[in-house]
Amino acid sequence: MNKSELVQQLRDRAGLSRADASSAIDALFSANDGIIARELKSGKKVQITGFGTFESKKREGRTGRNPRTGQAITIAPSTSAGFKAGKGLKDFFGA
Repeated sequence: MNKSELVQQLRDRAGLSRADASSAIDALFSANDGIIARELKSGKKVQITGFGTFESKKREGRTGRNPRTGQAITIAPSTSAGFKAGKGLKDFFGA
């Protein structure tokens, strides 16, 4: 499912206009200024009971190898977004 299909589904289920549904999706999921991204960037986590938790994950710097040359390289520390499915979502899939 892509964004336009998600907007269509939200529009149909919630009885919103296409513009309102699109604005709601952007407000939540926009990578630049969405609610979830902003919370993650500030170090907080977003927990949606029954669905899952979005949180930032920090990775320490480490030494790796260039697969082409075998030479040791330094990999800088990084932060990325992670998602962990909640009980309700896991149960839905029978996991």
